[in-house]
Amino acid sequence: MNLNLAAFERFAVRFQKGDIIFVEYEPGDSFYLIQSGRVQISKIMGNIEKTLDILYPGEIFGEMAILEEAPRSANAIALDNVKALEFNRANFEILMRGNPAIALKLLKLFTKRIYDQRRRFMILTLDDIQARVMDVFLMLAETDAGGQQEGEKREFKTTIDDIAHWAGLPTEKCREVINHFMNQRRIEVLPDKIIVKNLNEFARFVNSRRKNLAT
Repeated sequence: MNLNLAAFERFAVRFQKGDIIFVEYEPGDSFYLIQSGRVQISKIMGNIEKTLDILYPGEIFGEMAILEEAPRSANAIALDNVKALEFNRANFEILMRGNPAIALKLLKLFTKRIYDQRRRFMILTLDDIQARVMDVFLMLAETDAGGQQEGEKREFKTTIDDIAHWAGLPTEKCREVINHFMNQRRIEVLPDKIIVKNLNEFARFVNSRRKNLAT
């Protein structure tokens, strides 16, 4: 997101690697726009902490505190030394009044982020870990993050580590699933991409597992 936010530098905050920015269920009255570093968003499901997302510079998090006046719905942890702009209700209103173009872009981004969070939560509701991994590829295809398309075959510029994060699985467990798919010739893993041979087959499998959850 290319926004000229130099005028808002006074709202900059910094976190050291490993710092907990906020935790699930605590009250929240601010959101953050990352300028440098990465932030991990995670959620406790059962007794297990599952990664929902890894955010990069230009992305926002914590926006539900502004939109819904609700407690934090997830944990946010600095994966690197992080610099971010912190907006609360007061200075967000200043932003809205002072730069409507930037405000409109942020509001559009809010809408997309809400959809993304709900879509990723749908992945975590699947008990079948193979279905989870498949659903990650379906999510990437929906957001056109997969790149080239040729019929049912899709190429994804992603890594097993990324797939594991989105699926809420340990990397080694995700690698086992990917290797299983490779042995079945459903997936091909290359240094710079992962190729799914038949995305429609993945969709049918995931849909069948969701139907089982509903019954």
